[in-house]
This record gives sequence, structure tokens and C-alpha cells, in this order.
Amino acid sequence: MKKIKNEPGSLDLGGGAIYKQHSRKRLRRRIQRWVGSMDPPTQSHNSVRTVPGSNHSHTDLIISSFLSFPDSSPISISNSFDRVLDRALASASADESVQDRLVDRTLELASLLLDSTRRCFRKRASVHNSNSWSLPPELTIKVFSMLDTKSMMQAAVCCTMFNKCAMDRLCYSHIDLTTSARYADKGVVSTMINRAGKELRSLKLGRVVRTAGSDSAAPLLSGSCLSPLAYNHGFLGSRLRSLRLYNLRPIKYRSLCDALSVCPNITDLRIVGLYNLTEELFNSLTKKCRLIEHLFLETYGYPRTLESKAGSSLVEFVTNCPNLTSLTLIRFGLTDDWARNLAESCRKLKYLNLSRSPTIKGRFLRELGLSCKENLLKTLILRSCPKLQEKEVLEFCNSLLTGNFKSIRQIDVSSNSGLASSDRGKRCNKPNFPLERLKEERSDVTFVADFPSTSSGKRYGVCDEEELRLIEMMEAEDDEVDEEDDSDDDTDDVSDEDESENDDDMGMGFDVDYLL
Repeated sequence: MKKIKNEPGSLDLGGGAIYKQHSRKRLRRRIQRWVGSMDPPTQSHNSVRTVPGSNHSHTDLIISSFLSFPDSSPISISNSFDRVLDRALASASADESVQDRLVDRTLELASLLLDSTRRCFRKRASVHNSNSWSLPPELTIKVFSMLDTKSMMQAAVCCTMFNKCAMDRLCYSHIDLTTSARYADKGVVSTMINRAGKELRSLKLGRVVRTAGSDSAAPLLSGSCLSPLAYNHGFLGSRLRSLRLYNLRPIKYRSLCDALSVCPNITDLRIVGLYNLTEELFNSLTKKCRLIEHLFLETYGYPRTLESKAGSSLVEFVTNCPNLTSLTLIRFGLTDDWARNLAESCRKLKYLNLSRSPTIKGRFLRELGLSCKENLLKTLILRSCPKLQEKEVLEFCNSLLTGNFKSIRQIDVSSNSGLASSDRGKRCNKPNFPLERLKEERSDVTFVADFPSTSSGKRYGVCDEEELRLIEMMEAEDDEVDEEDDSDDDTDDVSDEDESENDDDMGMGFDVDYLL
């Protein structure tokens, strides 16, 4: 978009003509009238208000006369200012306080003129952009609604026209603050949710990529940041369809359960970084969130065996979710009995991921094949399960060859440390599975059993790897920008002051620099 040149940053009145005597006298008289015609301020700096009954036409005439004098060189104008101000100070009074007020008044008037010129420039730029931008506001809002939140906020500070479009509720229907987790605090989240209003559909918060070894880069959010969803009797929460929380710590389960209780229409729930699994969480999901189709839960820290009450609540939740098609439980201390109950409880389940479970041995695979021959399960992921036994996986392969699990399409039992062997304490990195026969008889099945050696450096994750790579690249770009900013602090200080003034005029509601 074309940018208007010569943005006024100083009083450059142009001109290179010869400064004649009559012009100098006329300029001096106008400056004297402009400086001395107004009474000293009765209010603090930057708080000048219109006095009722003041003569606006007289004031406008003085300012118009000041702006309409002939073109002269900037040096000549500067010298004239110096002479007139020195003379005014000399003739004002011997009292220093009077002279100080005169200087402050002059600075105030010059500041007001500069601010007014900047506002005029922004208005002209906005009109220019409106005329040159081919899309109507309705389509512009539609385009903004397809952007991620960070890109949309960057577009919002380009000009007044874009800012007005970015204030539409539709632009905040899908809030994604994962790429700005370092700066997005509870106030930012609350502002975003309130702006979305009835158009709120999805919300993603936190840092997707967990920082190892230090909490210095931990997000500024916790479970209490979801409290705005409960405003107005849960009206905003009832509009939400997707909620994804990444590594928010500490998560207060009471706040989390309260937020979930006002989201009855949620269909996609992902929580990464749970510390403790309580029956309270699953009971809240069972009572209030029965429309969930995709559930992703990952615990953080050392995984422990799931308690019987929490396990029973989990099975009850899965049983009472008729639309559940995807279930991911990472680092859950599930026994084989719990795993079998989960797979059997939901008849529509198509995707099951129980990776990094410290207790699963694989016996449930054999039992599941005998009891659920017509199961709809298509994908089964058991990555990096330290107790998963080779013989159980082999039995599962034989079950596939005999015709069980007709709907299965993908199995993944890869592990960085191999499978548990029948010999106690030993690991098997080269299991003898009938893969060739499986390819011939079940060509529609993809069986992944990769056990890389330590020297290869290959490691298997459990989350959406493509999404993680995207987030990592975006955060790397942010780090590069931050380093460049740190190398030029003086320039940043000046630009930050200008941007903060622009943001105040635009009415953004919070510091947009945090998201840029």
C-alpha cells in the first residue's frame, strides 16, 4: 500500500528563498502574537482543555496567520524563534517562576501543534488507504478473521481503517495466543474474549513447546485466565467449540473445572501440562462436556499409576461421550484393564493414543481383539511405553492376521529404548514380527515398529509434530527480532513512545507491542 511521504516529525516549514527584511519583521510580529496572545496555562502539561466561552475564531486566526507566512529557510526560522523567545523572557519579569511558566507554555503550544499535525497526517493516510484498498470493510473483516491472532494484531496497527476492521467481533472468533505466550497475560486474554463476544469459537493459550530446565520463560497465564468465560452466566463459554491449553502452570483445578462447566458445547479439548489427575476434572467433563469429539490430555512430571477413583471417572466420562472419536492420553499411568475399558466403552472411537504410559504392558491388545472384533478403531499409537512387551505386540500382529480389527489402519509401537523382552531386565530392539506377511495379507494396514539406537539421535514425540515445528519456527523468528531490538535500545525508546501515542489514539485497549 502506498505510504504518504514526509511524515511530520519536526517543524520543517520548507523553503529556500532569500530571507528579506520585511519577511523577518512580519515573522517576528506573528511569533510574538502567537506566544503572547494566550493566557498562561491553569492546568498541567498535556491536559489543556477548551475553556467555555473562549474566542475560537480569534485563536484560529492567530494560528492560521502563523502557518501562512512565506517560505523561509529552517535556520532563519529557528534564529527568529530564539530571538523572540529571548526578548520575551527578558521583558517578562525578573521572577524566574514567571519565565519558567513562559517557557513551559511555549513548549506546550509547540507540542500541541506537533500532535495536531500528526493526527492530520494519520487522517490523510487513512483516507488514502481507504481509497486505495480495493476490498470493502465486510471482506476485509472476513480476511482478518482467517489470520492468526498475532498477524491480525499486526495488521490492526497499520492504519485507522485496518484498526476499525480489526475491532469487529468476527476477527476474534478464533483466538490463538500460543505464538505470543511470553507477553499474553490474563488482561490480554480477558480483552480478547470480551471482544469476541458471541462470535467466540476457539481459544488457544500457553506455550506449545515446553522450555526445559528453567521456568524463566514460563507463560504468564494460569488456569484462572479462563474466568471471563463464566461472565454473564457463562454466555461466552457456551459459544466455545475448541479449547487448547499448553503448559499453563500452575493450573488450579477448581478454576479449570469452573471454566469447563460453562462450556457445554465444546467439541475439541486439549490440555498439555497437567500435574495431577483428579476425579474432579473427569466428573466435571462428564456432567458438562458430553459433546466432546476430540480429547487430548498430557500429564507433566513423573507419571504415576492412575488412582482407582480417577480411573473410574475417566471411564465413565468416555462412556457418556457418544461423539468421542479421538482420545489421546499421554504419560497416563494406565493399567491394561483401564486401557481395555477405555477402548471398549466408546464404540465410535477411531483414534487412540496412549504413548509414554509407564504401566501398560500390552495385554489389553489381546483381550481387545477377542472382545471387539468389529471395533471402529483405525489408529492405535503406543510410542515409548517402557513396559510394553514384545510378546504382546507379536500376539496383536497375529490377531490382525486372523481377521480381528478389520477397521484398523495404523499401528505405531516405536520406542527409543525398544520393547520389554520376555527375559527380565532386557530390552529388544530387533523384534521378530511377521511384517512381510502382514503387508501381503493386510496391505491396508501401516505397522510402524522403529527402535533407533542411541547413536542415531532419532527420537519419537507424541504430539502433533508438524504443529510443533511450525510453532518452533515462529518462536525462533521472534527471538531473532528480540535480539535486533535489544541491540538498538535508543531507537526503540523513541519508536515505543510514538507507537504508544498512536495506540492511545486508536483505542486498542492494551499494549499491542506485546503481541508484535
